[in-house]
Amino acid sequence: MIVFQDVTKTFNDDVVLKRISFRISRGETKIILGASGSGKSTILKLILGLIRPDEGRIMVEGQDITQMSERELVQVRRRIGMVFQEGALFDSLSVLENVGYRLFEESRLSEEEIGISVQRLLGFVGLEEAIDKMPAELSGGMKRRVGIARALVGTPKVILYDEPTAGLDPITKRQIVELMIKLRDLEGVTSVFVTHDLQAASTIASEYAAADNNGQVRFVRGGADFCVANIHFIMLQEGAVCFQGSYEELTESRDSYVRTFMT
Repeated sequence: MIVFQDVTKTFNDDVVLKRISFRISRGETKIILGASGSGKSTILKLILGLIRPDEGRIMVEGQDITQMSERELVQVRRRIGMVFQEGALFDSLSVLENVGYRLFEESRLSEEEIGISVQRLLGFVGLEEAIDKMPAELSGGMKRRVGIARALVGTPKVILYDEPTAGLDPITKRQIVELMIKLRDLEGVTSVFVTHDLQAASTIASEYAAADNNGQVRFVRGGADFCVANIHFIMLQEGAVCFQGSYEELTESRDSYVRTFMT
């Protein structure tokens, strides 16, 4: 779904990414860890084509986006959902208008049809009752969940998460993580999760969602040695990859930087 080949990016002679290479398969979740300023969010901007690499190639669903025109990139972005750290909602628009923004702007659906679609997406994140609220009436966690609902418009097969659990209390953080697990396990979404929240990353790597015959979703935690197969980690150190592998390999790594980050 996504391939980085020897990607380098600089800003004002400051090398932010140094020959980064990795692959993300269909249905896989790639968790990108690293300290602030290590280049994590830059990777998301490159995937969206908001910035271009100075060197290397980026492939999204088999297409080389590094030389695409802006018009071509718009078509790529429509197939990708983006969840921002603070929700990034329009303050002057209601939840209905925020989630349905793309539908109002680009689709030929009636207002009633858009309302039904938005209600369904809000139902997925557990916020049906908030459809007429304004962002100022929402808690931080509710804004993140509305942001996830908005990212799901158009049923994207790739979702990018930029620190979605940052600054949240444990209960709200758990709600966000469960939504991410549901999207991975029940919807087959490919995702890139940029974070420095090791606890959230650990939960995503060690739990899976299962639906019973009645459609009720439960979250199952594996044993001490269990790791979800389609979860892989990247750790960045000063713009370079210092680790790639499974959660088990991450926890067992003897690399001094990885150990410092893990503790």
